[in-house]
Amino acid sequence: MKSIQLSIIAVLILSLTSCAVVRQGEVGVKRTLGTYKEQPYTEGLRLFNPFVSTIVKVSTQTENLEVALSIPSKEGLNIAAEVSILYHVIPRKAPDLLINIGKNYEKNIILPVFRSAVADVSSRFFARDMHTGERAQIEKAIREQMMSLLDGKGIEIEAVLMKSIQMPKNLARAIEEKLEADQSAQRMEFVLNQARQEAERRRIEAEGVRDAQAIISEGLNPMILQFKSIEAFLQLAQSPNAKIILSDGDLPMLMNMDGEGEVKPVQPMRRMSSNASN
Repeated sequence: MKSIQLSIIAVLILSLTSCAVVRQGEVGVKRTLGTYKEQPYTEGLRLFNPFVSTIVKVSTQTENLEVALSIPSKEGLNIAAEVSILYHVIPRKAPDLLINIGKNYEKNIILPVFRSAVADVSSRFFARDMHTGERAQIEKAIREQMMSLLDGKGIEIEAVLMKSIQMPKNLARAIEEKLEADQSAQRMEFVLNQARQEAERRRIEAEGVRDAQAIISEGLNPMILQFKSIEAFLQLAQSPNAKIILSDGDLPMLMNMDGEGEVKPVQPMRRMSSNASN
């Protein structure tokens, strides 16, 4: 009876040790007597002989490898930086990755390739470029160079992100002063543009007034003035008030009679034309 129980326990232990669960986001590579199989296992329950085989699981999810390092710039400065490398293992390439590189592929290939690529790319840019829109170009160039070196290795570099850039204090202060000077220059240019636009507006306005005066001056010839005099005579003739009109045939002169029959001072018609209806 005791031997039966021991046999059952042994069978259970053997069953538990002879199966593996491959989860989503990973693949399993079977290794038998030290040799990896070329076809990886996808998610599910996988059986194997625990005495001669084992299943090595490899994550295919996006991994974040953070690296702190000092990178060179074009002017020869060393810039302290923190960089994140986002990558994933290509599922069908997992067996080749284990065969050719091993389980420690981050240390064995990703980090060396990254350090080489970042040193080569960053040395083509000035330190100030790492604080401007050039940073995205630097990140893209590093990723492309890493992908070129990792081609066929079973690793896909998704992105290289420069999270922190710490430049020497003197250089950082110089960059800040330059940015402040650029902003001041832009503000001054804006003020000057406004002043130029206002001056142009006033010049156009003055030209308009001058042209209007010239047109009016050209239109005030003797014939026009005589025509206006005739119009004034007609308006005065229609007025019910008692008026005395003196004219030499050129411009009419107007004198009003008050209620007591006295004559008011004579005024030129051209100044009284606006009161012709009184």
